[in-house]
Amino acid sequence: MIPTTNSIFPDPNSADENGLIAIGGNLETATLIDAYSNGIFPWSVVDGRICWFSPDPRLILLPENIAISKSMKSLLKKNQFKITIDASFEKVITECRNIRLNEFGEGTWILPEFQNAYTELHKNGFAHSVEVWMNNEIVGGLYGVQIGKVFFGESMFSVQSNASKAALIFLCEHCIKNGIELIDCQQTTSHLVSMGAHEISRKEFLTLLNKLI
Repeated sequence: MIPTTNSIFPDPNSADENGLIAIGGNLETATLIDAYSNGIFPWSVVDGRICWFSPDPRLILLPENIAISKSMKSLLKKNQFKITIDASFEKVITECRNIRLNEFGEGTWILPEFQNAYTELHKNGFAHSVEVWMNNEIVGGLYGVQIGKVFFGESMFSVQSNASKAALIFLCEHCIKNGIELIDCQQTTSHLVSMGAHEISRKEFLTLLNKLI
């Protein structure tokens, strides 16, 4: 268990088969930065205690490998979306939470304490959001944490078809322009795989982190 007074984590390679590495600790900025820098992220709360994970395999996306379908390219050329960065971080994280509660009818790990912690990360320049707008309304977006040359994706949402795809494509373009070489997607989903993400082992992921952070 992580002592609540510091941010020292166990070796990520000691995680169990589900990727669980530790239980306890806090969501202070220093703790989160230490966690992400070591390939660990908070994902749930059990009995009031934070659960920290380092899954194996790990899903990653190299920004230059983003896969854009012909139909998506055609849609983007129509310029129906306006896309911004860090224009409304709190709105994006709130929508990521709400869409899971309201549309998917499931629980969410984005509890108020998580929202507060990532908002604080944002204020300190570590957490960032991408907003997709249509008719002056945010219809999609994503947020995550950037440390060094790595962007750790946390969650995305969409209330308009293809808005989350547009957000990810824009993020990749932003990463390429700003020297960010790796996007951590954490868990494997068919949606992300279809857009160019692929799995690597935890060992490979940690090696990349050591080079890029």
